[in-house]
Amino acid sequence: MSQPAVIDSAELGLFGPDSVTWQLHADPAAFLGGVRSLFLQALHPRVVAGVMQNSDFRNDPLGRLERTADFIGRVTYGTVDEARAAGARIRRVHRALSATDPGTGERYGLDDPELLMWVHCTEVGSFLSVARRAGYPITKAHADRYLHEQRTSAGLVGLDPETVPSTVEQLRDYFVRAYPSLRHTPDAAEVGDFLHRPPLKGRLAMVTPLYQVAIGRLAYSLQPEWARRMWGARSYPETVTTGMLRALRAAAFAVPERFLADDGPEPAPVTAVRRLGQWAAPSPERLPRI
Repeated sequence: MSQPAVIDSAELGLFGPDSVTWQLHADPAAFLGGVRSLFLQALHPRVVAGVMQNSDFRNDPLGRLERTADFIGRVTYGTVDEARAAGARIRRVHRALSATDPGTGERYGLDDPELLMWVHCTEVGSFLSVARRAGYPITKAHADRYLHEQRTSAGLVGLDPETVPSTVEQLRDYFVRAYPSLRHTPDAAEVGDFLHRPPLKGRLAMVTPLYQVAIGRLAYSLQPEWARRMWGARSYPETVTTGMLRALRAAAFAVPERFLADDGPEPAPVTAVRRLGQWAAPSPERLPRI
């Protein structure tokens, strides 16, 4: 199905249905990429201190992940106005919040570009790494295009897009430069325990053991070796990790849509397709030919 001849470009959003971002962010592997990124983010002492001192994650175990997913969904699949409004909200929140460095006692704002850069790079790097390992057919050229596209997202949260890695090599170099500032702190340990086994309540508590095995420990195991060494906890063997990831991705595609319906918010890609038409449906087959 082809794109309609006349369509308001603002309705296509910041990236549009022909982008790598549009296809990649709809893949089931993106969820595990998001959890993996939270493990990595916790290794930055100031990032994790900011979370611990400003977040109610103990009483709202899924809140941060849901808010992050909502932001990514709006920026990827919303209209231009919706994406810009989501970015403005994030900037307002970050400007209003601060934290104290546990090591130095220094007060700092959560809109510090160093912190924003770490969060951005761990997110996009995790989406790419997990998607590739899950079997998503993304090439080096696609990965570079994706990182270049994601400079737009970085600009929305307050970063200078020109300073953000836009190739796989630049992203790798960034992680090498950032490595000396990373540590496994008591705050990181608490967040890591939480990510492995969140204190779910009510009916959700019944799935905690499944989450711990299939999501928490798997996402932990998907981190790079240097990060797992810093954490110090055991991970699944490499072959088991890859096998579980690919099995979960296949299972997600096999679940009939009627079983996914609930009283929660409509998934962002579904909303975008309803707005634009079936021609805009995300798919690996729609990755640009580059």
